[in-house]
Amino acid sequence: MFTNPEQNILHLGLTEGMRVADFGAGTGFYSKACSPKVGYSGKVYAIEVQKDLVKKLESEIKQWGFSNIECIWGDIERRGGTKIADRSMDAVIISNVLFQAEDKLGLIDEAKRVLKKGGKVLLIDWIESFGGMGPIPEHVVTENMAKELFEKRGFKTIENISTSAHHYGIIFTYE
Repeated sequence: MFTNPEQNILHLGLTEGMRVADFGAGTGFYSKACSPKVGYSGKVYAIEVQKDLVKKLESEIKQWGFSNIECIWGDIERRGGTKIADRSMDAVIISNVLFQAEDKLGLIDEAKRVLKKGGKVLLIDWIESFGGMGPIPEHVVTENMAKELFEKRGFKTIENISTSAHHYGIIFTYE
């Protein structure tokens, strides 16, 4: 883990009862960090396309003792692929997945579809390729490129956040 999920999610202003979608949840670092913030009445949806990771995460959630995280085997790049209702999420987390997405605009559109009016997106991605860590140079999505992609889809940049030496962070909103 190169960034601190607990620190990064503070910028989302999560409170009891909120609903969060963790796109490309992987091993659940962000889902786990969000769970106590949204509390018993909130919900975290950990969406992952790799079935083996979904099963592993489901098993770990039980060990962690979290009852408000639901794992979904889904496609974050396709409309409706997350299996989440339209305009139902207070926040979407997209950490270290934008560079991997084949359909970046499809990913952004799915985030927009599930977000409530005024909802926020936390985007974390690699600044550059670091000799074997992170994406290959051709797959790096720079901070400016990311802003352009999101703004093209109607998002507004709220703030840039400091994450780590190897990552950038941006908070977007959609009205």
